[in-house]
Amino acid sequence: MITRAVGFVAGSGPSTCQDRWEEDAGINMFTLAVAIAALVEGAEHLEGAAKAHALRVADYWNAKLEDWAFVRGTPLAEDLNVSGYFIRTVPLDASGERQSFADAVTIKNLDHNPNLPASGQVSTDCLQLVRYGLRAADDPSITDSIKVIDSLLKTDTPSGPVWHRYNNDGYGEHDDGTGFNGTGRGRGWPLLTGERGHYALCAGEDVTPYVDAMMAMSSPLGLIPEQIWDTDPIPAYGLVPGKPSGSAMPLVWAHAEFAKLCHSLGAGRPVDRPQATWARYRGVKPKIDYEIWGPSYRPKRIAPGRVLYVTMRLRRACITAPMAGRTWPTSTPRIPVSACMSPSCPPKP
Repeated sequence: MITRAVGFVAGSGPSTCQDRWEEDAGINMFTLAVAIAALVEGAEHLEGAAKAHALRVADYWNAKLEDWAFVRGTPLAEDLNVSGYFIRTVPLDASGERQSFADAVTIKNLDHNPNLPASGQVSTDCLQLVRYGLRAADDPSITDSIKVIDSLLKTDTPSGPVWHRYNNDGYGEHDDGTGFNGTGRGRGWPLLTGERGHYALCAGEDVTPYVDAMMAMSSPLGLIPEQIWDTDPIPAYGLVPGKPSGSAMPLVWAHAEFAKLCHSLGAGRPVDRPQATWARYRGVKPKIDYEIWGPSYRPKRIAPGRVLYVTMRLRRACITAPMAGRTWPTSTPRIPVSACMSPSCPPKP
């Protein structure tokens, strides 16, 4: 079962058909962080070529995060005096390659799509890279992204700070307080306050303000909502700044995040941080000297001097080193495998 699951992740990524909000296809930092961790953790239960392939793909995806999703030199970066930032979603073409950052990503929950380019859409999702140990909390790509996140998505409420999912989100009540009806305006999510608390823990900052904020955002019965009201009060609808909006309540996802944040505070680390992933990377970007082509990601250009691995889906997998002119069957069925296409590849015994 693990072999098939790892094979599916390796063969389907680095993109997904939906992000974690079930909205947009492409490369998303939260989802990709989970996929990388899945490959590394799954590799603990594999052997031989299958294990090597899973770790090779994980390292490749991890090393490519900035190339794929970190934008530089945009008007927003210049306005905020940062080198760049991770974007919400990376749109892809049919070959799985990144399209232009200038291409628009449709926001489906607005009554009028603003046609914002991918480079102009920001989310909090890159924080998962720190939580899972793929990047350090003080990595410049992370700290610069946080400056942009806080500028666009953070709201200070009487209950404490809260963050929106992404800029121009339309999933929430309308400005007049009427409920979401397919369109609206996104509000602050206590869940994201918990995620920011986990980042604060990784950065060595005080976590208690985030715990206190999540508690203050809950209902009198202690139920944590999906969203809170984050603007002027509307008494006619019972909407009070920093308190539950008309969204789902309780949001079990948010309760789980609160429980993990409290547990992590006691443990001194994120308790859901995958152990093998942390041991492999410890926040350091891996150095690679190769490229991977296929099955789902098929780059059109390969830098000179790089080793090329070609991956494919086969019912019975085999690894091919063309320079040696031989093939070697593996014992692992239905998992994508890699074939080295460089003269520097050593022959397999």
